[in-house]
Amino acid sequence: MPNLTPFNNPFLVGFDELEQMLLRVAKGADSFPPYNVEQLDATTFEITMAVAGYTDDDLDIVQEDNQLIVRGRQEHDPNRHYLHQGIAARSFIKSFVLADGMQIKGAILENGLLIITLQKPQKSPNIKRIEIQKKSKAVHLNKKG
Repeated sequence: MPNLTPFNNPFLVGFDELEQMLLRVAKGADSFPPYNVEQLDATTFEITMAVAGYTDDDLDIVQEDNQLIVRGRQEHDPNRHYLHQGIAARSFIKSFVLADGMQIKGAILENGLLIITLQKPQKSPNIKRIEIQKKSKAVHLNKKG
């Protein structure tokens, strides 16, 4: 029996990449570091991540296609000897899937919070009229030669 997902609907054509993207997001749902996603207005969003103890040199922000990836690296200092270490030096990778056309406007690190501002472009309708060809002139893609 085939694997049933919402994308198996015959009216959803060509959404296999979206399905793969959603599966990737579900796998990477680690809770560290904690974060907020806030919509400031109709087109502006902010992602705020709690990254206390990280410097801007410890953080890397990259956009790969429609994915925002934030990496944090902290290394344990072997010269320090803790009696108690409740604040762990750890690395993380946090990824967010962005809508088509979403732009990263900037990022700031302030008071232990990394704030990334995103802008969603205004959407305009895309209307295209398709000419109907006569059968004798139509190109059949399924026939060879």
